Amino acid sequence: MALLADKSVVITGAGNGIGRATALLFAKEGARVVVNDVGGSRAGDGKTHGAADEVVALIRSAGGTAVANYDSVSSAEGATAIVETAVREFGRIDVLVNNAGILRDKTLLKLELSQWEAVLAVHLTGSFLCTQAAASRMKEQGSGRIINTTSISGLLGNFGQTNYSAAKAGIYGLTRTASIELQRYGIMVNAVAPVAKTRMTEDLPMFAKIEDTLSPEHVAPAHLFLASDLAGDRTGLVLAVAGGRMSVFKVVESAGKYKEADGGVWTAGEIAEHFEAISKV
Repeated sequence: MALLADKSVVITGAGNGIGRATALLFAKEGARVVVNDVGGSRAGDGKTHGAADEVVALIRSAGGTAVANYDSVSSAEGATAIVETAVREFGRIDVLVNNAGILRDKTLLKLELSQWEAVLAVHLTGSFLCTQAAASRMKEQGSGRIINTTSISGLLGNFGQTNYSAAKAGIYGLTRTASIELQRYGIMVNAVAPVAKTRMTEDLPMFAKIEDTLSPEHVAPAHLFLASDLAGDRTGLVLAVAGGRMSVFKVVESAGKYKEADGGVWTAGEIAEHFEAISKV
């Protein structure tokens, strides 16, 4: 049986790249898909229906079920409308993939407040709003799966992406806390940290000579795994995908060191003296 047979799925930013690849794979596995995309540029400018409509047409031509939605994830009204499209068309929402994103890269000293706010609004606030709207419905149902999109840039940092990195790091925190709070309602919350050549990344130096080895199609199966019963009750995970390599990101704390002798407050000098022992994992 198909892994997502008759499941009602919402995928944001599904008109291009990873979202598109995931929508096509989910539909192939039996899901009924809400293809959300505002149809804007990589920077988030403009709106068209073409991107979402094209993916819907591809799914339907292959015998699948899909509807388009063009609302923005960055407003509460938009996020609610996206989720309610699934409820209205398919009766429920079983899976949410928060994938929508934009880029406005600038180094820290050149980054304007508007560029900071725009990126956080789509990535972090959008993920929060859609998660909240979907979780409210999933709680009523007693089950659901939410998959967020974080990034190596957020987990490790990346030159020229202060806004994007901050948003993606925030999504990691959102995923962890939501997984703790929502598990009691049967809602599993995980994240994927993809490295892939898409419209968002194609002009970055690391992707200059890469063709098919880091494609969106490499990432979609990670979404499928986390969206399906194969993932079981796993929650709070970050599954990283870079071509054929898959790994799990974890925050690791060093073993630490207790202050010896009086056991009192460390001085700055003592921290410097014992830093190697304090930081050793």
